Amino acid sequence: MTLQQEIVGNAMQMAVVNLRPGQTVYCEAGKFLFKTSNVTMETRLSGPSGGGQQPQGGAGGGMGGLLRQAMGTAMQVGQRALAGESLAFQYFTSQGGEGTVGFAGVLPGEMRALELDGTRAWFAEKDAFVAAESTVDFGIAFQGGRTGMSGGEGFVLEKFTGHGTVIIAGAGNFIDLDPADFGGRVEVDTGCVVAFEEGIRYGVQRVGGLNRQGLMNAVFGGEGLSLATLEGSGRVILQSLTIESLANALKKAQGGDKQGPTGGLFSTHTG
Repeated sequence: MTLQQEIVGNAMQMAVVNLRPGQTVYCEAGKFLFKTSNVTMETRLSGPSGGGQQPQGGAGGGMGGLLRQAMGTAMQVGQRALAGESLAFQYFTSQGGEGTVGFAGVLPGEMRALELDGTRAWFAEKDAFVAAESTVDFGIAFQGGRTGMSGGEGFVLEKFTGHGTVIIAGAGNFIDLDPADFGGRVEVDTGCVVAFEEGIRYGVQRVGGLNRQGLMNAVFGGEGLSLATLEGSGRVILQSLTIESLANALKKAQGGDKQGPTGGLFSTHTG
């Protein structure tokens, strides 16, 4: 069944989730806001794909089962650590009736509930994940070295599979589009991509050639050397505010233009 949730607020939205008796939702550490007293909270290192449950009297294969479970958890934690994600998840289960839990992202912006039916995975930028049903598996997907290194934000992606609802968050306002409606391909700032369906081909390309105009675009255009490319047919969610632009605005407000006239390719840190 679909997770009963409502996204409320404007500039800084939050998701209010209503849990049925025995239903479980999990979130990344730091995204929890509030809960009713009949909702239990448990912190685990394992994600839902790792079960996260205590082994039941030998059903897990004795010591071998425990070892496999420990190794699986260690691999999950290692992947998340390498990706810079939270090491632990918080699980919330309603006991003795319906319960309510609130979650939020970490930046001013929108939230979105995505429904997975088991046929298509969703990919999201790092830190977009907020919460999901326990029937949704959370994983890490690494882009190819060339794509990732040149794309910055595109090197590490969150991957969601299974059935159920997953809630993501981003900065600024969201826009939904399908590259198929624009000739099959769109090019965007690498920091503007929030999430996209499986089947969309994600890549990174250089902004212009290594000529005068290409260097002008890179140095003074504010985009750096690369743009993200999204090709194919499927849903894509973009955000209007990038984390980099927000960080630069905050630094500037604290005193001094840290970005300088070169649009971000070179920094002018003075202290």
